[in-house]
Amino acid sequence: MDKWQVIYYISSSGSNPVREFLDTNLKAKIKAFKIFSNIEEYGLISAIPHIKKLTGSPLWEIRILGEDSIRILYVTRMEKQILLLHAFVKKTNKTPAKEINIALVRLKGLTS
Repeated sequence: MDKWQVIYYISSSGSNPVREFLDTNLKAKIKAFKIFSNIEEYGLISAIPHIKKLTGSPLWEIRILGEDSIRILYVTRMEKQILLLHAFVKKTNKTPAKEINIALVRLKGLTS
């Protein structure tokens, strides 16, 4: 069985915004890495309680609950790859358009 890969978006300047975000929040980082590890080992089916499709876009979100509600926006690429595009603290019930747009711009930059 082929393993899934969790890949981070890397900007043209070499920064890794999702990793940098997680580095500033240790509790969220631990929870996120547990989810990533489960995805790599067992596939996205193992993350169903933590993932949700964002309606009207190609994006999905990983939900990390705790003191802060953290969201990591991603897309699936090719077979068995997820690309982590953007992470943020979610403060409202609806995912802000600004946060979705950041992920979409990063995704578009990879495909153009």
